[in-house]
Amino acid sequence: MSTIRMNLINAALNRAFTLIDYNIHKGFHKHYEFMQQTILADNSLTEEEKTEAIRLNNEDYDRDKIHFNSGTRRIFNFSNWTPGNNDIDNLIKNCQMKTFVPSNITELIPYNNLQNIEYLTRGGFSEIYTASWINGNYYEWDSKERKLIKSRTIEVILKQLENVESASQSWFEKAKSHLTISNKYPEIVQCFGLTQNPSNRNYMLIINKLDVNLREYLQQNHNQLTWEERIKITFLIINALHWIHKENSIIFLILITIKLTVNNIFESYILFVQLQTNFLFM
Repeated sequence: MSTIRMNLINAALNRAFTLIDYNIHKGFHKHYEFMQQTILADNSLTEEEKTEAIRLNNEDYDRDKIHFNSGTRRIFNFSNWTPGNNDIDNLIKNCQMKTFVPSNITELIPYNNLQNIEYLTRGGFSEIYTASWINGNYYEWDSKERKLIKSRTIEVILKQLENVESASQSWFEKAKSHLTISNKYPEIVQCFGLTQNPSNRNYMLIINKLDVNLREYLQQNHNQLTWEERIKITFLIINALHWIHKENSIIFLILITIKLTVNNIFESYILFVQLQTNFLFM
């Protein structure tokens, strides 16, 4: 298996995009069709690289079809498991219908798909756990098999919520805000969906587990940070806040965490928590 050169794939995608003649190829459907033909004719890519470039192009195409409310929607039958609560069922289904890409699909996740569940701390009125999610979230759409592909087992955070039957409307609105916004914006820490603990019937938000939290990182590296890095962190926080406020979301407190990539590039994420929460997720 040959090595895929992502730098050449990205260059080919950018080249195909800049070559679009908007007087000839009218409408984004024609734009993506032209880009696909241009990529297939690009001699700088191997066949394997062309396949990967087409896959990435199709991901953007699927996202834009939802964004512009155009094209045929794919309807899937997800897990048959349901907590039997109409509000929760409808919330998840509504989030699924608005999903831009496979990796952002919101799910009702069976509790037995979670392993190695360990208590971590208490944040405000919520207990926080870590867990391994077997098979993880959806990763991509297999156009040949016509089905969604799961990624791999991933580490997640479980935020236990009070039993929905006795919960206030504000609980539901906060859960709805988190699920809806993280489904739409990559700047917001991803919430994969909900599960229900069968022992006490409490619901749990399943949230992406980040590598490092911002508070600890700043405390440990304050003197080493350059001004460029400080400005970049500040910008990313402001950018995430922009999308939250754009959604007119009800936020009692904003929790900011940070993840370090291999290239030491900073990506900040925002997470909703209750007013009393003073814990920073890892």
